[in-house]
Amino acid sequence: MRIERLDPSDDTSLRGCAAVYGAALDIDDPDGSRMPARVLGAWLREGFTGDPAEGWLARGNGPGGVIGWYRLELPDQENQDRAGLLIVVHPGCRRGGIGRALLRHAAGRSAAAGRTVLSGEVRDGSAGDAFAAAAGAAPGIAATLRRLDLRALPAGKLASLRAEAAAAATGYSLVRWAGPTPAHYQAPLAQVLQAYADAPHDAGVAAETWDADRIRERCDAPLQAMGLRVYTVGAVHDASGELAAMTMVTVAPDSPRWAHQGLTAVTRPHRGHRLGLLVKIAMLDWLATAEPAIELVETGNASANSHMIGVNDALGFVPSAPHFHTCELPVADAVRE
Repeated sequence: MRIERLDPSDDTSLRGCAAVYGAALDIDDPDGSRMPARVLGAWLREGFTGDPAEGWLARGNGPGGVIGWYRLELPDQENQDRAGLLIVVHPGCRRGGIGRALLRHAAGRSAAAGRTVLSGEVRDGSAGDAFAAAAGAAPGIAATLRRLDLRALPAGKLASLRAEAAAAATGYSLVRWAGPTPAHYQAPLAQVLQAYADAPHDAGVAAETWDADRIRERCDAPLQAMGLRVYTVGAVHDASGELAAMTMVTVAPDSPRWAHQGLTAVTRPHRGHRLGLLVKIAMLDWLATAEPAIELVETGNASANSHMIGVNDALGFVPSAPHFHTCELPVADAVRE
């Protein structure tokens, strides 16, 4: 086995990474969506937030010569003490030291970049969970994937919820756009994204600070590079003109049955008006005509985020087992693995 840097433009290696990831998900999430190759390649390069990232391959007798890989994200604004890490090993090649070798390699890269903490997510009870625990990683925030099967929605359910939300949201109007954020909404959207600072975070993790430039460069540009179709719905406070809430959904052209829920946020001064529910229902109404092939919508919620879980439960989202949680490992400990 040898470890080498991934060139995201190398289609053979990228297909190998996708095959290894798919084989792992066949065990961990057999009914879930799969990341198309173009999305995977862009994600390996810059992710969803535009932070610098790099991918490394474990070469061997696997699909496209790949038996495992890791993605290392090195935030260059907030959290510059941290590195985000995902390690994937083909199920047929596990328990042979490949994961350990990739972890040591990633830790070395992280140390060279001045990072002291490795962080990631693992599914409860999975091989990744056992691997993280064996490496000494400490568990963090618990979270759950939820899925909404649009085919199973009872007739009239959304109409009833829409009426309920609209009654509580008097004085607010809905806006929407497809694709990159229009220039006149970039700064207002940045203010709404600041509300995410209130969401549950692991101790020591700093919330991101948003402005119009970051919306263009760290939100819109990465999603365009992935080839995703992006839909955003917002709620505007009529009296002040403030953008008070937003929700975003992405759809991959190569996987049109699935929609992936991005961030939904409501600014603090405008909470209590059912705006989260209002914008999510408006999104589902829009997708029914803009993306009629969608059957399933997937989202993730920290277990402590009771408000958004309540909104999703009302819409009909159901938990998808297994749950998952964050984990952290000091870089110095991983280097010694």
